[in-house]
Amino acid sequence: MSNFHDSIAGRLLRRVHWFEDSLLALMLLTMILLAVAQIFLRNIFDTGIIWGDPLIRVMVIWVALAGAMVAGRNNAHISIDIISPWVNFKTLKLLRSVSTLFTAIVCGIMVYHSIDFILLEVEDGSMAFSSIPIWVCELIIPIAFTVLTLRFIICFMLILTSSATSSDLSKE
Repeated sequence: MSNFHDSIAGRLLRRVHWFEDSLLALMLLTMILLAVAQIFLRNIFDTGIIWGDPLIRVMVIWVALAGAMVAGRNNAHISIDIISPWVNFKTLKLLRSVSTLFTAIVCGIMVYHSIDFILLEVEDGSMAFSSIPIWVCELIIPIAFTVLTLRFIICFMLILTSSATSSDLSKE
């Protein structure tokens, strides 16, 4: 196999990315349609879907964190880059690796605390809506931060082992 995109791992990775993108689009579309349905039902029939508003609130969290996973995958997350135009390539590589490692550590800490949070919610036994436990609605938090942690660890390793030029590194 000559390159990564043609390999089994490359094809699997593309399918995972397609699944993430599709799930994000489906959640966003469902959220929009449910909100429009709620508005229509309230304004025309003076009624609504009783679990509609809580579900929309939960879906906002799911869409936001799924979007963060996609942004982390595409390296399109929020970053403040005021130093790179004034430093040489080796310094830039060092700064990017430290920044990426720090981000991975923070995401890892979020995984730990979000799992602890979920366990507390399971113990509490609260319901979100329509007999759905609240912890089920919050599962996206440890899932998203686990994915982000893994992505930033991989990115950190790629930066360290990269023989990229400075223009390639500025795109990472």
